[in-house]
This record gives sequence, structure tokens and C-alpha cells, in this order.
Amino acid sequence: MKSFKFLIGFSFLMLFITGLLWGADAIKPAKITPGDKCPVCGMFVAKYPDFVDQIVFKDGAHAFFDGVKDMMKYYFNLPKYNPSKTKADIAHILVTDYYSLKLMDGLQAFYVIGSDVYGPMGKELVPFKDEAAAKEFKFDHKGAAILSFKDITPELIKTLDQ
Repeated sequence: MKSFKFLIGFSFLMLFITGLLWGADAIKPAKITPGDKCPVCGMFVAKYPDFVDQIVFKDGAHAFFDGVKDMMKYYFNLPKYNPSKTKADIAHILVTDYYSLKLMDGLQAFYVIGSDVYGPMGKELVPFKDEAAAKEFKFDHKGAAILSFKDITPELIKTLDQ
């Protein structure tokens, strides 16, 4: 009986330690300061916390953006905005969920385009953690479509500036 209790206790301890180790690889956003500027438009991003997004590189470098539109311009044209980096250098792409205002994995987000909600730079892709929230927002705010990260193209981004 003692060995059974020991085995159960040991198993829980291992699960706890494994959880801590997995947590070590969790997404860690960079801390925004009042002086941080969007590398695409030059705006101070801390003024727009509801729209702030970021790209974090494997070496710890990062870039902040005042909306998904500018983040995607940067992402699609790294040679222009950050010639020392490639897409392979990116560790995380983080976007701010519209309803919770929490940073989330931008690769997993659902984006509403064509709504009546504008960001600091005008027309914007509005990110959501789950598809149900994106559908509700799309209906409530006359959105045109819901997109995944892979559906976003440079051509689509250009239409947001017209």
C-alpha cells in the first residue's frame, strides 16, 4: 500500500514539474514602454493599448504595432522594416483580442475585416480568440469577412489603406 501511495505521489510530482517546464516555453510578451513606436507608421503604441500587437523574435528582440494592419505590413516586408530578421527568426506573433483586451497567439486568432470599427490607423483587421466572438462582432459591426492568419495577404492589406 505504501508503494502505491508513493507511486501516486510521485506521478503527481512529475506532472507538476512537467507543467512548470512546459510553462517555461509559454509566450512571453515584451513589455511596452511609453517611448515604443510602431516601425511602420511611427506612432507611439502605448497610446493605443486596445490595439497593440507585437512580434517577438527568438533572440528576444521585438517590434510593437498600433494595429494588425501595420503588423502585417511589417511581417510581409521584413527586408524593408528589419533587414537583419527573417520570418524564421520570429518566435511569436501576438495580437490583442478585441473583447478581452488580452494578448493572444496571432496565428490562432480569427480576424474580422471590413467592419465599422476603426483602429488608430483607420480600417483594421480586428482579432478575436474564438470564432463565435468573431461571428458576433461581424454581425454587430457589419463586417465583411472572418479570416485566419494564413488568409491574410499583402494584397488584402493594401485594400485597407484605400
